[in-house]
Amino acid sequence: MPIPTPRLLKKEHQEEQSMYGTREKWILIACEIFFREIAFFASSCEKIVHPIFLPKGLHDRGGEAMREYIQKEIDRCDKEECEKILLGYGLCNNGIAGIQARSHPLIVPKVHDCISLFLGSKERYQDYFFQNTGTYFHTTGWIERRSPGNEFFDNQLGPQQDMESLIQKYGKENAHYIAQTLNPLQHYHKIGFISLAIPGIPDYQIYSQRIAKDHNLEWEKIEGDPSFLKRLVDGPYQSEEFLTVAPGEIIAATGDERILSSHLPLE
Repeated sequence: MPIPTPRLLKKEHQEEQSMYGTREKWILIACEIFFREIAFFASSCEKIVHPIFLPKGLHDRGGEAMREYIQKEIDRCDKEECEKILLGYGLCNNGIAGIQARSHPLIVPKVHDCISLFLGSKERYQDYFFQNTGTYFHTTGWIERRSPGNEFFDNQLGPQQDMESLIQKYGKENAHYIAQTLNPLQHYHKIGFISLAIPGIPDYQIYSQRIAKDHNLEWEKIEGDPSFLKRLVDGPYQSEEFLTVAPGEIIAATGDERILSSHLPLE
């Protein structure tokens, strides 16, 4: 059977488009903690949404390193045919400030970090934050995508370990000393587990409760709101919630309630 020529393949593609209609293709670059939620909403989106997940904890590397990592991914995706590129990131310690849109527009949620996306709005997060200072948040993706040094213990301890495994390895007295010295949770008094009503999402409440108990912290279940994440995947992109960065423009932190803005490079 002869191999079709490029011209024939192009003609077949055009016929397929006319048969099924032309759908927009969007690329979504996001932190991997959103894997399950984004995959769920992308599966039912009318557009063709192609998600790309980057490693959790980029913001822990510092703003410059995070910015360079995401910019390289945008530049790589910019060569593909698509209508726009969506970013599943907030400002994240200025980690996206300075990122530039190339030939495709960027759509970015106007939030400080991922918690607003899990709670449904930056306003709800702000209200909760001021009424519950000292809360460390857990989500399904945050727990599943744990990586060494990101959540409980310093990199020198290697992979994440709970209190029981530390006791077995170092002894009870040493384990408690290590946990108190290197555990960033010592600066919090409560863990808030954000639960989202999405079919098929596993329940890690028991695990989250155990972590809280191991570190003598309060624990609370928080009913999340997946609507913001859904709008990130398939819109609508209202200016109150999302920043549209035109090709050539650069993302900037505003330092006020707007959180993000964009501008052309300064000459």
